[in-house]
Amino acid sequence: MPLTVHPNPDLTVGPDLHPRWNSPAHRRQGFHHLHRIARYTQTFRAASVLDLRPDADPAIAAREDVQRLTTSPWFSAMAVTEGNRLLFEAYAPDFGPDQPHAIMSITKMTANLIVGRLWEDGLLDLDQPMGEILPWIGPGYQAARIQDILDMNVQNGFNEDYTDPHTTVFQHEVAMGMRLPEGREPLMVELLAGIGLAPGASDTVNRSGASLYKSANTDVLMQAALARGGRPLRAWVADLADAAGVEGVLHMGSDRAGTPIFSAGLCLTARDLCRYGALFARRGQGVNGAAFGSAAFLDRTLKGGVPMPAPRDRLHYSNQTNTDGTWVGHGGYGGQYLVANPETGRVACFLSVLQDAHGFDPDWYPPVIAMLTGICAGR
Repeated sequence: MPLTVHPNPDLTVGPDLHPRWNSPAHRRQGFHHLHRIARYTQTFRAASVLDLRPDADPAIAAREDVQRLTTSPWFSAMAVTEGNRLLFEAYAPDFGPDQPHAIMSITKMTANLIVGRLWEDGLLDLDQPMGEILPWIGPGYQAARIQDILDMNVQNGFNEDYTDPHTTVFQHEVAMGMRLPEGREPLMVELLAGIGLAPGASDTVNRSGASLYKSANTDVLMQAALARGGRPLRAWVADLADAAGVEGVLHMGSDRAGTPIFSAGLCLTARDLCRYGALFARRGQGVNGAAFGSAAFLDRTLKGGVPMPAPRDRLHYSNQTNTDGTWVGHGGYGGQYLVANPETGRVACFLSVLQDAHGFDPDWYPPVIAMLTGICAGR
C-alpha cells in the first residue's frame, strides 16, 4: 500500500506569496522559531562565554522612545550592553532571554568581519572584479568590483521586491531552505551563478546615486572569501561564535549542500546579538583578544560607503553595514536593528516582528535607529 505524504505546511507558499511561517498570521511565531522551521540549520557553541553582569542604567528605561517601542505589539526584545555590563533588557510576554530570534540581514555584518580580515591579510583586493576571483559567476557580478558589492553599489538582475510575485529573492529563499521549491531546488552557488544583468543594462554600474540593496551580494562576497581564504565557510562561523563569546546556541541557516547563508541565516538571543555586535564595538577583537575582524577595515567602513535611500538617507551603506560615521549597524527584514558604537563601547539591539502584508515597513526603522543610536552614544 503506497504511503501518503503532504507538503511541509510551514514552508508551503500561500496566495499571499509567502510560506506559512512568514504569513502575517504566523510570522511572529515564525521569527521566534525559524531556527527550527528552516530546512537546513547548523549550530555552534562558544568555548568561552562573554560574561554579562546586570547593571541597569535607569536613564535608558526612562526614555520615552524606549517605553513606547517596547510596548508596541510588534516588539520581541531589546538589550543594551557595554563591555561586561548589561545596561538594559526587556522582553515581550511571549519571548524571553533564552529564546533565539531570526535576525535576518543583520547577519550581513559578518561579511564585514571576514572580508576585513582577508583584506588586512592581503588575500583580497577590493578593486578586483569578482569574475577574476570567481570565474563561474554570472554577468550580474562578473565585472563588479568587490568594493562596490560590499557597498550595495551594483545594479543587476537580482530583485528584492517582496510584493513582486516573480522576484528573484523568493528563489533565494528556496536555496536557504525557507520555502518549498516549485521545481528543482537550487544550491546557493547555482543561484548566484545565474544572476544576470538588469533588463536593458549593458553593465553593473549603479547610476541611481543611492545604494541598491541586494542580499545576493553578501553570498557572492562569501564565495570570494571561500576562494581566497583557504578554509571552509563553516569554520568562519565557528570562529564567529568563539570570537563573540555567545552564551546560547548560534544558529546559522544553510543551503542543502551546507553553504552558510551569510545574507540572512543567523538566529540569536537578544543578549547574544549584543555579544555579536560587541565585536564591532571592540574593533574586531574577539573575547580572547585575538583579531577576528579588522580595525583598519572598520575605519574604512566608518569613512566610506554609498548614501542609502530615504528614509535612511542620512546613513551610508558601507562594507555590509549601515553607518553614520560614528557607529555601525544593520537592519533585518521583519523589524530588527543592531547598533554598535566603537567610541563608547555600547551595543544595542531591538527585535520585533512586523505583521503587515509583506513584513516590511521602511518607516518602522528610523525611530528604532534613532533610539538605539542615542542610547549607544550615551545620550
